[in-house]
Amino acid sequence: MRRPLIALTIAAAALLGACTSAAPGWTFAPPTVPPPSQPAASGDASAAPSAPAASTPAGSGAPGEPTQVPGGGGGIVSEAALNIAYVTGELAAPADTAFSLEFDNQDSGIPHNIEIKDASNQTVFKGDIITGPMKTTYNVGPLMAGSYTFVCTVHPNMTGVLKVGG
Repeated sequence: MRRPLIALTIAAAALLGACTSAAPGWTFAPPTVPPPSQPAASGDASAAPSAPAASTPAGSGAPGEPTQVPGGGGGIVSEAALNIAYVTGELAAPADTAFSLEFDNQDSGIPHNIEIKDASNQTVFKGDIITGPMKTTYNVGPLMAGSYTFVCTVHPNMTGVLKVGG
């Protein structure tokens, strides 16, 4: 009769000790709520000056069609990465006007970014690398009219063309 009482006393002491010790073996944490949106990545220090995102709607963004900024007064350009390739591959933006570049990395567990290079292959903008699936918005400073190449810093085989101005 004494053995069950001793075993019960030991079990109660262990349970009480676990609940009152400074470093419990387990805790309860309420579920966390994800943030309402991802913070915008601003690129690195070599990037051109940035401007806040405009509220101009993006182009159609249909695969194979250039995503354009309507009205030529800044706005939003969109691109996505899927299967280690850019989905659109050809973008258009206004000359001499800052714009927002929405980037949707749809490749799960794979890092991508967008780096814009001029005709002499010099980097004029380099966005932060994000691991998918994740979205970010890059703020790109004004670019002179011309044709630019964009590339993923991690995957140099991922390229596209950015046409700035007319």
